[in-house]
This record gives sequence, structure tokens and C-alpha cells, in this order.
Amino acid sequence: MSNTDYSKPTMSPDEVAARRDDEELFILDVRNEDDYEEWHVEGSYNLPIYDQLLDENFIGLEASLDEIPNDKEIVVICVAGVTSARAAEFLRDQGYDATSMDDGMNGWGRVHVSYEIEDIDGVTQIVRPGTGCISYLVHDDNEGVIVDPSLYLDEYRDVAADYGIEIVAAIDTHAHADHVSGGRPMADEFDVPYYLNPIDAADLDEYAPIEDGDTITVGDRELEVIHTPGHTPGSISLTWGDALLSGDTLFIDSVGRPDLEGSDETNVREAATELFDSLDQLATFPDDTVVLPGHFSDEEIRPLATSLGTLENDNQLFGMESRDEFVDTIVESLSDEPANYNEIKAINWGKEPLTEGVGELELGPNNCAAN
Repeated sequence: MSNTDYSKPTMSPDEVAARRDDEELFILDVRNEDDYEEWHVEGSYNLPIYDQLLDENFIGLEASLDEIPNDKEIVVICVAGVTSARAAEFLRDQGYDATSMDDGMNGWGRVHVSYEIEDIDGVTQIVRPGTGCISYLVHDDNEGVIVDPSLYLDEYRDVAADYGIEIVAAIDTHAHADHVSGGRPMADEFDVPYYLNPIDAADLDEYAPIEDGDTITVGDRELEVIHTPGHTPGSISLTWGDALLSGDTLFIDSVGRPDLEGSDETNVREAATELFDSLDQLATFPDDTVVLPGHFSDEEIRPLATSLGTLENDNQLFGMESRDEFVDTIVESLSDEPANYNEIKAINWGKEPLTEGVGELELGPNNCAAN
């Protein structure tokens, strides 16, 4: 093994996220094709030479130089930033302006990007492009609550500080299956309540229960709680003026899958029926209600927000009128379950300890939508 120092130069995952639309940046992913197809940075180009690079073999990279533009800045991505650093070093030796993304896709999974929501006062959307997870800072009069927080508390501390806001509570819209909740750590670190519907609390004992019809005071305004079961038995949505924070009940192009509490078809059909009724309830809101989902599968819309009326026309599952057709479609369209979801659910339910390193369980593609 060579003693070459491949550690510099590098580009942070945050900078890569900020520059995904930059036509002067070429994002080169050198992982194996299966890994790339499962999970990658939007807009990246795959050159599957990972196994060669592990052996410091650059034959495949050299043979593919005509696929890599020499008039752009190149950032190379791998799993953890080691093999990509080797590739970037080789490319620099060939005259390319090449860097490696710090910590590879592991680092990408920890990126958080904030967006303002047009025409909605007091809501900041915080997107994790590497996982599909979305959380929110809902604020008024220098007070804010974090809805569906991740484990990376500094991200919320920084956003709140930018607005001069004190975080006064954490809320989970449901017991998550795709990421480890930051609700309890946030409650401990900020000395604030952690709100969750008791139906989804399982073995947790340190939380503040919220149920249908409850309100949570934020400054001089209130978040209103709506029980919208289906994705989980205790799933809730939240209203904030003209905004609907729909959690994992309603997405931009799909709805929350109902099989993560148990894959028995009878149970899935019962949960899908509940989900249909919850969506039917949300459909009674005004058409100009702005829907703010808890996950996404396609980040072309930024921020991820649209009107309820638009979703009734464009979201096939939300627009279905037949309960039976909806349930049949859901059951037939379920995709692979989220990676490590049983372990993640156990942690979020309080059945397993919240220990250092659990964030690694959530790295990978998001599969919380029904299709």
C-alpha cells in the first residue's frame, strides 16, 4: 500500500450540496454501479471503478478520461472519501482541477440545507438531500419548535441562531422508521419538551403526549395537531396558518407507506384504509393550503412545498376517490423497506438505547413513500 497522502484538497459535502446546480462543477461518483443506483448525489456521473481504486489501480480511470470534462471543476465521491481522494490525486496529475468530497456518501447523508417557504410566515424547511428527510423550524416572536429533528442538533442550533430564535420544543409527527429521531436528544440538550402522540410512543417514558385537537404554543401563535393515522397508528399532521405540515401522511408525489408497523397483508390493508381516511380528512382543507411534507423522493422542487389543490390534481394516490382502489394500489406498489428500519424503529420506540454511532443506521436511500 502506498504512503501517498490523499487527504487534500477536498470539498465539503455542504459545498457540494450548494453547488449541485453549478454547471462548472462535474460530480464524479466512483462507487460500484449497484451502490450508485441505490443512492447517489442528484446530477452526478457514475464511473464504477471502486474496486480498482481500493487496490490503487488507475487503469479504469485512465481509460475513461475522455468521459471526464477537462474544462470543469471535478469533485469525486466514494463511500467514505478515501478511494475518491486517490482518484482526485490521479486526475490532478493529469491536469484536471479535481478534489474529493469529504467523508464520501457518509458525509452526504449528514448534509442539511435550509429554505424559506414563500408566502408562509414563520416556517423554515430543513432538507437532508442525502436521505430524503425534511424537518422544520416553526417560529414566532423569537420562539421556535423543531418538527421531525434529526440527530444533528448543531444544524438546528445554527438555523435558530441565524433568526435570533430560542428553541422551545421538539416535535415528532410519528415514530420514524428511516432515521433516528433527534427529539429526545434535543429535549435533553435544550431542556425543552419532546412532543409525540402516545400511540407511537411504545416504551418511551420521557416525552410530552399530544393528541388530535391539541395545540402547541409558539410565541403568540399555535400549532394545531391533527391525528392522521395510516403511515403509523400515531401519525399526526400540524397546521400553522395556511400551512399544513403533513409529516409522512402526504408527500408531493406520493403518500406514506402503511406497512412499516408490520407487513402482514391484513394489517397493511387496515393501515392503508386508515391512511385513505386521513387523506380524505386533509382534502377538506382549502385548496390554497401549502403542504409541507416530511420526506421527498425527487428534490427538483426547492423548497419542497405545493398547494393542496395542486396535489389533488397531480398526486395520483391523493386524488383517488375509491377507498378499495386506493388500498389495492398501495398494497401492490410497495417498494423495498427502508434499510435498518427495524433497528431504527426500536431506538425511536425506546426499546433499544440511543448510543453513539446510531446515525450510521440511517445512511442510504429513503423508502418511506408508498411507491
